[in-house]
Amino acid sequence: MNLASRLCSNLCVAVCLGCIGCTGRPAPGPEVPRPEQVIEFATLYGQNCAGCHGENGKNGAAISLANPVYLAIAGEATFRQITAKGIAGTLMPAFETSAGGTLTGQQIDSLIQGIFQHWRRPHILGPSPGPSYTANVNGDAAKGQKTFAEFCARCHAVSPGSISDASYLALVSDQSLRSAIIAGWPDQGMPDWRSDISGPGARAMTEQEIADVVAWLAARRAAL
Repeated sequence: MNLASRLCSNLCVAVCLGCIGCTGRPAPGPEVPRPEQVIEFATLYGQNCAGCHGENGKNGAAISLANPVYLAIAGEATFRQITAKGIAGTLMPAFETSAGGTLTGQQIDSLIQGIFQHWRRPHILGPSPGPSYTANVNGDAAKGQKTFAEFCARCHAVSPGSISDASYLALVSDQSLRSAIIAGWPDQGMPDWRSDISGPGARAMTEQEIADVVAWLAARRAAL
């Protein structure tokens, strides 16, 4: 047998030996969990929340979830209700399967627990519980204009493209406005209802003043 024939014979033997016991199917890989089995917070948040509320809970188009003041004011029960059932008339959808969403109750719980574990700061409100999440007084639009001028206008001038612009206001709900006024938008430099004004006479906004500003902004929305 010449060298070429011998090499060919050895190669065939090696191939045959390598095939002994071969089933013709690839070895099993790691098991991929079904969508409803995923309960890891980072995965759930990235797939369902980050697109609107931003990576790591901030710098998104919607209100920052990594805002401890917002978490303290709203509370876990409110967060779960909003996440599960959504908010009618807004871009916030219902996520729980019982309300037409794609997440199980366990996954909703994992999301809420993760948000509060990552971004809650105990005692962030100080000795006061702060304003209520939803309004408990009726707002006065006429008074709201004056309050807006006192607390807001230095950053949010009344002009096209500002927070008081009717086109912008048509995109947000009254509760969204209230939440932003109360909790602020720290990643954008906006303080909470306690304001960052210092000096004689500096004070936090009252429940009534918050409601009045929301009423005035809502009235401007109607002018669109």
